[in-house]
Amino acid sequence: MSASCHSHDVRFDGTSPAYRRALVAVIVLNAAMFAVEMTAGALSGSRALQADALDFCADAVTYGLSLAVIGMPLARRARVAQLKGLSLAAMGLWVFGATLWQALAPGLPRAEVMGAVGLLALAANLASVLILMRWRDGDANVRSVWLCSRNDAVGNIAVMGAAGLVALTGSGWPDLIVAALMAGLFLSSAVQILRRAAHERTAPACAHPPHG
Repeated sequence: MSASCHSHDVRFDGTSPAYRRALVAVIVLNAAMFAVEMTAGALSGSRALQADALDFCADAVTYGLSLAVIGMPLARRARVAQLKGLSLAAMGLWVFGATLWQALAPGLPRAEVMGAVGLLALAANLASVLILMRWRDGDANVRSVWLCSRNDAVGNIAVMGAAGLVALTGSGWPDLIVAALMAGLFLSSAVQILRRAAHERTAPACAHPPHG
């Protein structure tokens, strides 16, 4: 067995009934929150809420992909993880571009809607993070699920902070700044996922990692 197959490189690959059930629960949560946040973002005029809603949508889709490839060969799971990394990068670039466009004529989003929906989304994401906590150090496919859930929780806290600043300052700039920061977080996570997936695609076949 080569050095790259030593036990410290072996990662949980998702082949566990408990992990599958957890993933299904998180998919349902993300799909529901996408509908709630996208509607609220459009009604309130909040770019940060819309960015977070897109993150929920992307997560629901990519978690579905993660569920579909569980148990498949490592190289195939890594290819799916690369696809998720690229989609996360594309979403980050879109949010960043849309934020720059909105900055040319910033409006004033409804802070009370941002705060209330942000609190609801934070509760959903903290639940997702707690559900997935024990599997956060798996392979690229499993790791991408954890990173997306973590991003959601961080994003919701930021949205709530932006809502408070919008209310205090009477300016829409905090909303745009938070949206830009979320775009940066998406891009950073995409780089992490792509790096791990690239390593796994070139790694030799190893024994199946332990199930969890």
